[in-house]
Amino acid sequence: MYPEAGLIIGGVSRSTGSAGVLEVTDPATDEVLAVLPKAGLSEVSEACETAMKGFAEWSAFSPYDRSKILRRAADLMRARTEDAARCLTLEQGKPLAQARLEWGGAADLLEWFAEEGRRTYGRIIPGRVTESELRVLRKPVGPVAALAPWNFPAWGMMQKIAPALAAGCSVVAKPSEATPVTTWHIAVCLLEAGLPPNAISVIWGSSSTLSDALIKSPEIRKVSLTGSTRVGRIVASLAGEYLKKVTMELGGHAPVIVARDADMSKLIPLAAQWKFRNAGQVCVSPTRFLVEDAVYDDFVEGLSQAAARVKVGHGLEDGTAMGPLCTRNQRNVISAMVADARAKGARVTAGGDAIGNVGNFHAPTVIADAHPDLLAMNDEPFGPLALVARVGSIDEALAEANRMPVGLASFAFTTNAHTAAKITRTVKAGMLGINHFSLGLPETPFGGVLDSGFGSEGGIEGLEAYTTPMLVSAMV
Repeated sequence: MYPEAGLIIGGVSRSTGSAGVLEVTDPATDEVLAVLPKAGLSEVSEACETAMKGFAEWSAFSPYDRSKILRRAADLMRARTEDAARCLTLEQGKPLAQARLEWGGAADLLEWFAEEGRRTYGRIIPGRVTESELRVLRKPVGPVAALAPWNFPAWGMMQKIAPALAAGCSVVAKPSEATPVTTWHIAVCLLEAGLPPNAISVIWGSSSTLSDALIKSPEIRKVSLTGSTRVGRIVASLAGEYLKKVTMELGGHAPVIVARDADMSKLIPLAAQWKFRNAGQVCVSPTRFLVEDAVYDDFVEGLSQAAARVKVGHGLEDGTAMGPLCTRNQRNVISAMVADARAKGARVTAGGDAIGNVGNFHAPTVIADAHPDLLAMNDEPFGPLALVARVGSIDEALAEANRMPVGLASFAFTTNAHTAAKITRTVKAGMLGINHFSLGLPETPFGGVLDSGFGSEGGIEGLEAYTTPMLVSAMV
């Protein structure tokens, strides 16, 4: 189920790498899944030179012909869902059902951008004299470095690959060392569908070494990163030094404002489902539940009971609702946050502990009476940790929601239109979900404000991010 994949450069799979080998482990069992080649600086150099050739080839295709190839690749992805999803579960840990949905969603992303790439419209501007003609064309920006994390290895990488290829750019894809083969599966489908071999390369290895070299490479003209705010600052600084365009989707700490009139019968099951989805390793995961006093106790009791019912296990086991965290370090971070909360007077009303000695399992956890002094209320947990704080009013909830220097996703649950409008006007976020938690669609922009990054992935905004405007001014 887990292939012996190789680095891909110029359409050729390589079984050796200049930086040695990379062991990929199953986060549920600690077993080694495969020993893969590890890329170093020589592979970065080759991949970037190849991307320059690929850009010249791929950008010469018409948008119509590019669309046909990308749609064909999306069809191949759907035909291979089962193999790819099982691979995704093995290297990342999420339940198989969630892996299937993610892989299918990545295919949808590719198909949507394949169509949208045919509509990279420019515009005509009226000239100041009758003999003048002013046109604005949208040109592909050039070779792209796509840096994606481990939490959504298919969707997160496709958010970069799909718009880049649709715009006519070539791509050097660098997935996380923890989840390299999901991107390999994507590249194989693209190449089999007819993408020119030089238009995509896939390399993995030391994140800091490869990312640094990619950004500094003169061939790379744009960098797209999904990662933490800390890493984003480093990448943004380096990209600025080398004058590279960037799109960055960085950390969040999503508040959920729960008004006294919220429908608890709908909210509580949704909150448990979306909080513990992918073990909470979701950048838009609901994290800080800011609950008005009138419904606070009912919400804490309901969410705690729902958390206790979540079945934790290996992602390939039937009935598993939550798998392990992807890395041992992430499990340790969650354990430290729970210990900090206990020491500072918060109540653990569900879970609270790591599970077993094998794998990276942690119980779905609810912490009540959360307050701003808690470590978890200031650092993004990125795990199965729900923080519940009591607030006396919507204004108090908004003040807490906006206290953080990040603004990726926010959520609100209310049946009052005035309350919903007030939250929409006031909350600082790139995305707001009202009475639901689902935000990521191919046709909508996905991005944040403040320290959560800049630019958007998805929607027409996501495609425009891989183009540059060119003015053509002519006297006719």
